[in-house]
Amino acid sequence: MTLRALDQLASADLIACEDTRVTAKLLAAHGISRPLAAYHEHNARRMGPVLIERLRRGERIALVSDAGTPLVSDPGLDLVRAAQAEGLPVTIAPGASAPIAALALSGLPTERFLFAGFLPATSGDRRRALAELSQVQATLILFEAPHRLPQSLRDMVTVLGDREAAVARELTKLHEEVRRGRLGSLAEDYAVAGPPRGEVVIVVAPPESAAGVGEGADPAALDEALSQAMKTLSLRDAAAAVAAATGASRREVYRRALALLGKQT
Repeated sequence: MTLRALDQLASADLIACEDTRVTAKLLAAHGISRPLAAYHEHNARRMGPVLIERLRRGERIALVSDAGTPLVSDPGLDLVRAAQAEGLPVTIAPGASAPIAALALSGLPTERFLFAGFLPATSGDRRRALAELSQVQATLILFEAPHRLPQSLRDMVTVLGDREAAVARELTKLHEEVRRGRLGSLAEDYAVAGPPRGEVVIVVAPPESAAGVGEGADPAALDEALSQAMKTLSLRDAAAAVAAATGASRREVYRRALALLGKQT
């Protein structure tokens, strides 16, 4: 919590927050007493116009999220857009950001990164989303629900390959934890330990450069990766994902995928 953020909270006419009980504890810890109003995804359509009307009257409203940064995977985006559409001033008092904190703690390349938010909830949709990300030449930063973490890590191994990665949870809080390793190893660890508690961020290294099939890559390993990927992805998406994960020639991987499909039919 920054001094600027504390000053803005103390001078607000109203504090809009996800859970008034959570924010009340934060304010009490810093000796601040201001009116609170609940604003979250379930009441945003009703409360948004109410808050905008108060802003029109010249009131100062602070928007607070329970965890993470407001507007990042957060319903506050609609409120800010509505305020900007009316020409009302909007500013930010930035604090801790889970995606950036996780990236810094991961030990993975930081010069180029992509924040992709939450992955889909079902394995098939998740693998298709990962296939779209598989060729991004940058470190990937993803949010995930704790109960889906073990299966999501397994899906990442299948689609992205066994890349270097880090799983961070409860960042900048009392029980902060960061685990680093290959995706396969992390998937095994969480399969045994079970889902963790708290907010989770996954950071995955960019695609690793690797030799193509004609330069030493194992054809049997490629075929196994393709077989697994084609269980949930189209032939084209599976070939693209495996090529990106292994560094093998896309043309060669696609040719092998066609051959495998012929054997299966």
